[in-house]
Amino acid sequence: MNTLRAVPIAFLLTVKLPAADAPTSLAALFEEATRNNPDIRAARDAWQAAAQVPSQVSTPPDPQVTVQNLSVGSPRPFAGFSNSDFAYIGFGVSQDLPYPGKLKLKGEAARQDVAIGRDKLEAVRRDVVEQIQEAYLQIAYLQQVLEVLEHNGKILEEIERIADARYRVGQGTQQDVLKAQLERTKLLREITDQRGVMNTQQALIRKLLNRPPGSAAITAEPLAETPLRYSADELLEKARQNPSVSAEQEMVKRQSLEVEMARKDRYPDFNVQFMWQHTDSQFRDYYMLSFSTNLPIYRRRKLNAEMAQSLEELNRSRRAYESQVQSAFFDVRNQYIAAETASQKLRIYREGLIPQALATYQAGLASYQTGRLDFESLFSAFMDVLSFDSDYWKTLMEHETALARIAQITGLPMY
Repeated sequence: MNTLRAVPIAFLLTVKLPAADAPTSLAALFEEATRNNPDIRAARDAWQAAAQVPSQVSTPPDPQVTVQNLSVGSPRPFAGFSNSDFAYIGFGVSQDLPYPGKLKLKGEAARQDVAIGRDKLEAVRRDVVEQIQEAYLQIAYLQQVLEVLEHNGKILEEIERIADARYRVGQGTQQDVLKAQLERTKLLREITDQRGVMNTQQALIRKLLNRPPGSAAITAEPLAETPLRYSADELLEKARQNPSVSAEQEMVKRQSLEVEMARKDRYPDFNVQFMWQHTDSQFRDYYMLSFSTNLPIYRRRKLNAEMAQSLEELNRSRRAYESQVQSAFFDVRNQYIAAETASQKLRIYREGLIPQALATYQAGLASYQTGRLDFESLFSAFMDVLSFDSDYWKTLMEHETALARIAQITGLPMY
C-alpha cells in the first residue's frame, strides 16, 4: 500500500520517460522534405520546365531557306544552264509572319502557365508539410499514450498485488484479483496496437522525407497546446491566397487569353519570300519577291466552334475558381471550429474532469484500503482517470492537427 501511494496517478500522468534519441524539430523535417520529397521535386521541375516556354512560343517561326534547280531539255541537274535563260539555280529565304498580336498572346498565356505551375508547387509543398505535421503529431501523441499505458500497467500491477493480499486474508475476493489481471492484459494488447500505429506513422514520415526504409525512427517533441492567434475573419481573408485558389484564378486569366487568341485566329497569317535565281554568266539574274497569306474562310465549321469552345472553357474556369474559394472558406471555418472546440474541451479536462477523477480515485483508494469501498467502485474510478487522460492527449492532438490544416490552407504560421 505504501508503494502505491509513493507513485500517485497525478505523477504518472505527467512524467516523461527519457527518449532514446533527441527529438527532431518540425522545422528540420520541413526543410528536409522541401529538398528531398519526390512530389515537391517533380512539381518544381514542372514549374521550371514551364518557365522555358514563354520565350519559345512568343518567338517568330524560323525562316526557311530554299535551294532550287531548273533544268531545260533534260532532267539532269544544270541541263541547259549555258544555252537557255530558263535554266537556273536559285537561292531564297522565306519568313512566316503571324498576324500582329498572336505571338504576344501566346507568350502571355505561357506566362500564366508558369504562374499556375508556381502555385501548384506551393500547393504540393503545403500538402506534404501538412502530412508530415499530422504524422509528427500522431507520433507525439502515441509517445505520450505509450508512456501512460506503461505507467498504468505498473499501477494495475500494484492494485493486483493489493487485491491479492486482501484476498489472502479474507478481505477480498478472487474475482478482484482476476479483474486486475484481465485489465493488465488488455493494457498489453493496447500497447501492442499503439506501437503498430507508431510504426505506420514512422513509415509514412520516411516516405514523405524520401528516406530509406531502414533509417532511424523520428522522436517527436512533447505535445503542447498552441493558442490560435488569428480571428476567423483573418483566416478567411488569407484563404483567398491559398495556392489552389490562386492557381484557379490564374487559370481564369489564361482562359481569357485563349478567348483573345481565338479572336485573333479569325485574322490571316502571312508569308514573305525573296528568291535569287542565277543562270549562265551570259544571261541576266532573276530576283523574285513574293507575299502570301492564308484565308481563314471556315468560320462556321472551325473558327466559330473554336470561339465557342474558348468561351465555355472560360466559364468553366470561373466556376472552378468560385468552387475552390468556397471549399477553402469551408475548410477554414471547419478547422477553426474544430480548434476552438478542442481548446474548450482541453480546458474542461484540465480544470474539471481530470482533477475530479483523480480526487475520486484517491478517495476511493483510501476507502478500499480500509475496507469501506468495494473493488469494483475503486476500479471504476481508476478507469475514469485513465480514460480522461487518454482523451485529453487525443483532444490535444486533434487541436494541433486542426491548426496544421489551417496553416496549410492560409499559409499563416501557427507556431
